[in-house]
Amino acid sequence: MSADTSARVTRATGGARHVGPYSSAKHRRRYVVTLVALAAASVALVILMMTWGNHYEIFSERWWRITDLRSSAIIVIAVVTLCQSLATIAFQTATNNRIITPSIMGFESLYVLVQTSIVFFFGITGMEGFPPLVRFLAQAALMVLFAVLLYSWLLSGRFGNLHVMLLVGIILGTGMGALSTFLQQMLDPNEFDVLAARLFGNIGNADTDFLWIVIPICAAAAAGIWTMSRRLNVISLGPDISANLGLTHKRQVMIILTLVSVLMAMSTSLVGPMTFLGFLVATFAYSLTDTYDHRRMFPVAWLTGFVVLGGAYFVLRHVLKMVDTVTVIVELVGGLVFLFVILRKGRL
Repeated sequence: MSADTSARVTRATGGARHVGPYSSAKHRRRYVVTLVALAAASVALVILMMTWGNHYEIFSERWWRITDLRSSAIIVIAVVTLCQSLATIAFQTATNNRIITPSIMGFESLYVLVQTSIVFFFGITGMEGFPPLVRFLAQAALMVLFAVLLYSWLLSGRFGNLHVMLLVGIILGTGMGALSTFLQQMLDPNEFDVLAARLFGNIGNADTDFLWIVIPICAAAAAGIWTMSRRLNVISLGPDISANLGLTHKRQVMIILTLVSVLMAMSTSLVGPMTFLGFLVATFAYSLTDTYDHRRMFPVAWLTGFVVLGGAYFVLRHVLKMVDTVTVIVELVGGLVFLFVILRKGRL
């Protein structure tokens, strides 16, 4: 091919071809600017949450006492957004659908059923009688066990099908939700009031005494998903192409979904159900990164989640003094974005 012909081809295709996660140098610069801006916003939020309204002399004993209390909420927000962002993106890649979220598998319905069953069969005194750490680990282990059994049952065998697994997950989640509602209707009003407080997703309700065990588990699961980023890139191409590229699709999907279940179990057990946070963060991350590479999407998704949840927590709790409305506002915005995406796409 002559030089003139090559030049004409280059002009016709809009420039030189690029191989990698970025379509152009401009795309790369935009990603770096986005990442730096989100990191700066996260640091600014941390500083604001630590210092806003703290009128004591800086670095005094009382000042440190207040910042110590607020730092626990910051750590909880960081852990929850890490779990929700990585779990949602990995789940949507494994299922090849950017609409559905891990909540569709019935994690939150199972959490509600476990909490409701404890109050129904043992009462408030019985619920408080269980050691908190045992109760926390038991419900988290139950959610992970439920997910692993579902995956191993419906993804193994000759007729293993991901779509059948999703359908069964929806049905089981609906059934557990109906059973929880039935049990709640037979509770004493006082018991129902205590239960409702536990079922309401709230950063302030998180038991920070469990962070010493939650953080290592979440870090290990997140590291596992991070190390599988390149495989997720291949899985996003579909089962046929990934198989042609030498990847055992079903096995890799089951590993990913198991790690997702661990992250979702930790997040739900720590702060309660948060249905649309993961979807909201993942949708923003897709728009901000505009790339297929999960190594680029994961950091942006985590920082976006921290800015969204942390910003809502700071404004509503410290500025407007609306303590219990943080997750309500985040879920409302997430639900509206979910409806907007569905209406724009016209399908699930």
